[in-house]
Amino acid sequence: MNDNLCVTTLRCLALDMIDKANSGHPGMALGSAPIIHTLYTRHLVATAADDKWIKRDRFVLSSGHVSSLLYATLHLSGYDLTLDDLKNFRQFNSKTPGHPEYKVTDGVDISTGPLGQGIANAVGMAMAERHLCALYPSLEHVLSHYTYVLCGDGDLQEGIALEAMALAGSYKLSKLIICYDNNDVTLDGPLAQSSIDNIKLKAESMNFNVVEVSDGNDIEAIDKAIIACKNQNEKPSLIIIKTIIGYGSEKQGTCAVHGSPLTKNGSKIVKDFLNFNHEDFYVPSEVKQAYQDSFIARGLLAYMQFNKDVSRLSEDDRANLDKILDLSVVDDVKPYLPKYIEGYKNATRNVSGELLNIYSDHSSLLFGGSADVAASVKTALKNKGTFTSSSYEGQNINFGIREHAMCAIANGIAAHGGLRPYAGCFLVFSDYAKGALRMSALMGLPVTYLFSHDSIAVGEDGPTHEPIEHLESLRAIPNFNVIRPCDANETLGAYEIAFSSVSTPTAIILSRQNLLTNRGCSKNKVKKGGYVLSYEKERLDAILLATGSEVNLAVEAQKSLYNEGIDVRVVSMPSNFLFDKQKEAYKNSVLPSDCHKILAIEMGRGDAWYKYADKVMSIDTFGASGKAEQVIEAYKFNVENVINLVKKMTNQ
Repeated sequence: MNDNLCVTTLRCLALDMIDKANSGHPGMALGSAPIIHTLYTRHLVATAADDKWIKRDRFVLSSGHVSSLLYATLHLSGYDLTLDDLKNFRQFNSKTPGHPEYKVTDGVDISTGPLGQGIANAVGMAMAERHLCALYPSLEHVLSHYTYVLCGDGDLQEGIALEAMALAGSYKLSKLIICYDNNDVTLDGPLAQSSIDNIKLKAESMNFNVVEVSDGNDIEAIDKAIIACKNQNEKPSLIIIKTIIGYGSEKQGTCAVHGSPLTKNGSKIVKDFLNFNHEDFYVPSEVKQAYQDSFIARGLLAYMQFNKDVSRLSEDDRANLDKILDLSVVDDVKPYLPKYIEGYKNATRNVSGELLNIYSDHSSLLFGGSADVAASVKTALKNKGTFTSSSYEGQNINFGIREHAMCAIANGIAAHGGLRPYAGCFLVFSDYAKGALRMSALMGLPVTYLFSHDSIAVGEDGPTHEPIEHLESLRAIPNFNVIRPCDANETLGAYEIAFSSVSTPTAIILSRQNLLTNRGCSKNKVKKGGYVLSYEKERLDAILLATGSEVNLAVEAQKSLYNEGIDVRVVSMPSNFLFDKQKEAYKNSVLPSDCHKILAIEMGRGDAWYKYADKVMSIDTFGASGKAEQVIEAYKFNVENVINLVKKMTNQ
């Protein structure tokens, strides 16, 4: 194999893509080409024959802006990316978007772009691999694999990456190998102007095996470093590879080459330097053959062996593998779920904890935990162990106080396949995880988020812990299902929806205070998003629309209003996301279009409720510290205020 010609071809394909699009990031593409070439031709085991194959090695391009280099590599590796696809780089509806996108481009294992996310995703993938192999030791030969990452200086400045790496080191994820393109340049200038960190010492302090390669063009040295990392089984690995950003260009070694096309003349200088004088998008036959003989052949042989191994599995092992691949949870658990009768009273966080344990007792697919608040959010699985370096089969993950990494790791677990991850924290701290939550929705990953302490009823902890804008903020994320149940039965429904989802993350918003189970509530009605909980008795004077704990308030107010001659309907809307998906006829049956006296009630920011309501009873200031009952009363979430607002709406 002519490695230099292969690397040169990758570099020039990346330049051609960027020049044609007049958009992209040539700097790291030129510097990292030897790294990705070494990974794909000598180590990575995967195949275009099945890019979702459970045993494949995972590759995460954490520096997603270097997508041109990845697409060029995938093209040579036999994936469904033609030269025409490369020529459509960064164009609308192309298979080669500006940053790699999961489920869009064949061979892309995760969507990356926001720096640091990819490293955390990879930690999740490596955790999933270790957990599945430990949970099903007789299936290890059809599940085990490596997880590789290519990252840059910017990734390792993001807190999320370091949060995740700390966990990786603690868990001794030895099959995680991070290749760090260390070119000492960021977009704004030299790395030294924003960071003087010693990454080697920092990684070693987090229990990483660190290997250094002094010349990023030395393929043999990169190869030896990867081999050394694979030959040890005690720690995750970080390979620090010194590269030159924009290698071969007039602007090499400077920030000017990071994110701006070189232009045709600038690219010609590089091609002359590399002695590659061919038309644009030229791929030598020798290079095609090299990838055919290495990556493609190796992957197909491994895939054929995998299928042979699967065919030889025992009946029980094959059944377990099928469960892993199907991600089926709900049907196995349904017979064991409780029934909550009218009058049952409990905090929905407690109900959630009960349901989570029932699901985990009857399904091995759940894998998750909380950001050091398991006792408060009720995420602990009582009959399962803890995931540690000596007990990978444990299903409880102690993420520590790392909300952002926790949720990005959950994304990695979900993208890996075979498990249903969940993550929990207080609703107010979902802000810390927002970047990862958005990526869950963008990728369509069915992660379940359990957010408790959902309102000013948090009480004594005060405004720093009382969510105000958070529900509205989460609901604004496209393809993100926020369910705020009003009682135990709606919580049942929320769980069934979350663990049945295949392409949407679900956030279940849970109360700290006890909530009464209402007549008319049922888990099946939650699937509609919103429904009539209690109809008007004679005529429709107004509608009370509420979520969560405020549904109890609406039910109480309905009785008092009727005694004052005002006949109202109570609508529970646990999920705006699901309600908006219903047919117009159904939505109109719940919220008639000719009713213009709808009061929405929610203890949080209420601007978005005007989509359905004429008046909103909400909070547009921060909370306060005090007993929950005192704080709720101070913000006038009481029957008297509901009655007064409805009277004004109905002119009574």
